[in-house]
Amino acid sequence: MKIHMTIPKNWHSLTLKEVLEEQLLIPRKIRHFLRTKKHVLINEQFSHWQTKLNAGDDLTLIFDEEDYPPKTIPFGEPSLVEELYQDEHIIIVNKPEGMKTHGNDATELALLNHVSAHVQQTCYVVHRLDKETSGAVLFAKNPFILPILNRLLEDKRISREYWALVEGKLSAKSLVYKDKIGRDRHDRRKRLVDNRAGQYAETHIQTLKTFPTTSLVQCRLKTGRTHQIRVHLSHHGHPILGDPLYHPHAQGRLLLHAYKLTFTHPLTLQTITVKAPSTSFEQGLDTFKRGQHIKNNF
Repeated sequence: MKIHMTIPKNWHSLTLKEVLEEQLLIPRKIRHFLRTKKHVLINEQFSHWQTKLNAGDDLTLIFDEEDYPPKTIPFGEPSLVEELYQDEHIIIVNKPEGMKTHGNDATELALLNHVSAHVQQTCYVVHRLDKETSGAVLFAKNPFILPILNRLLEDKRISREYWALVEGKLSAKSLVYKDKIGRDRHDRRKRLVDNRAGQYAETHIQTLKTFPTTSLVQCRLKTGRTHQIRVHLSHHGHPILGDPLYHPHAQGRLLLHAYKLTFTHPLTLQTITVKAPSTSFEQGLDTFKRGQHIKNNF
């Protein structure tokens, strides 16, 4: 597979090494294949790593499938996929609540299997959502862009914005929670705040609207710990409505939705911003706005 891109003005005078390593975030293993096979071309000519680039130069990357043998997984049901964005490298879909992002074993069908059936090729999970959470999920369509996207995620260059309806009113309009998160020894399904042995976690919270007994908040992740938003909000006295693990009186769906995903495409350099609608989240929100009791199904 060949990927072509034009060097933009702000990359002028950077070396080929700097572009591949610092701008495109291509991992070392992939850079090794590209270099040893002479699969990096500038204006159709192989160039050395220290070659300085000019704005408007044509950069070509060649990927051999033999270096990245694709995995095979069983295909699911393509009709279950709501596509939000797709190109030759990635696909973003709108996950419904109640569906796993990927299965626990090779035979369990989940969103990954349905997405693979939708595009008729094996896809790869870049990030996941809890089964109970709905919203935008990013998948790689080939194994050589997957580590590049993973690097973007690790470097916090993929912005994930969530909406949640929580109990009570927060102490300030904007808050940052930095409590460490670890496993709950008494319930393997759950996580809890453990500032001694847990992993660092950072969630930025902003109140969007308040109601008599609840608040609609926007959450931005700076780290990606399991159940991070759910644990942080619950720990600070604001469990998400409908949360079967962290709300003491949960009913209905978990009112947590991955509303928006934003990042710069690592190969086209376009800014990708995708918003995911959710009828069930809106219905759940309307129920509380009207002051009605939650029902088991919205």
